[in-house]
Amino acid sequence: MKFHEMTFPQLRGVQRDRTVVLAPIAACEQHSRHLPTITDTVLVSSVAEGVERRLPEQVLLLPTLWLGASSHHLRFGATLSVEVDTHVDMLCDLLTPLLEDGYLRVLVLNGHGGNIDTMHVALRRLQPRFRGCILSAASYWELAERELAALAEGPRKAMGHACEFETSMMLALRPELVQREAIRDDPPRDDPALRGLFLAEDMRQKTDHGCVGYPERASADKGRAFLAAAIERALEVVQALLKRPLPD
Repeated sequence: MKFHEMTFPQLRGVQRDRTVVLAPIAACEQHSRHLPTITDTVLVSSVAEGVERRLPEQVLLLPTLWLGASSHHLRFGATLSVEVDTHVDMLCDLLTPLLEDGYLRVLVLNGHGGNIDTMHVALRRLQPRFRGCILSAASYWELAERELAALAEGPRKAMGHACEFETSMMLALRPELVQREAIRDDPPRDDPALRGLFLAEDMRQKTDHGCVGYPERASADKGRAFLAAAIERALEVVQALLKRPLPD
C-alpha cells in the first residue's frame, strides 16, 4: 500500500494492528563529481518500494522525505539541508499524525548518514507519548551490513559516500545520471588508533572531492546484488516487526 496513492476512505480501512508504516528518509546533497544530488533518495526509495512490493497488504509506504540533515556537506555546495533540531522536529511531525491515527508499528528506513542521530532522537522523543507502539529505525546498509560486505570487492566493506555501494546501485537504477568519466576513488584516511571514536568533521575535512570509498570498483551488476540484499534484509525486519508483540 502506498499512502500517497490512496484515498482517505481507503486509508481508514487499513488494519492498524497488522500493518507496518514504512517511512523512508534521505537527503539531497553533493555526491562527489560523478553522482547526482538525489542519490540517497533514489536508493532508499528503491529499497522501500522493493519491500512494499513483497508485502503490499502489510506495509504502508510513505513518500520518501528527501530533505535531510546535511550541513556537513554544505562546504561543497550542491546541498539542501535543514538544521539537526529542525530535522528531529520534522520526523516527529511526520510520524505523530499516523501514531495518533492508531498505527502501531513504524519503521523509519534511512538512506543518509546525517539522519542517523536525528531519527534516533526523534524516536526517543516520541516513545514516552506512544508507549504501546513499536517505534524502530535503521539505515538500510546497517540492516544488511554483513550481506553488503560479502558482496563488496573494494577494501572498504562498509557504506561510504559516492562509494562502490552507492555508485553501483545508481548504475543499476539510474545509469543516465552517473558521470562515469568523473569517477575517482577516495580512500578513507582513518587512523587505526582512533577506532571507535566519533569525530565531528565535515565532508570537506575528510575528502577533497566529496567521495569516501572506491567507486572505481562499481558496476551495475554489483548494484543489483547490493539492492537485492538490502531489500531482502529490510523485508526480514518488517516481517519480524509484524510478529513482534506490542509493548505494554
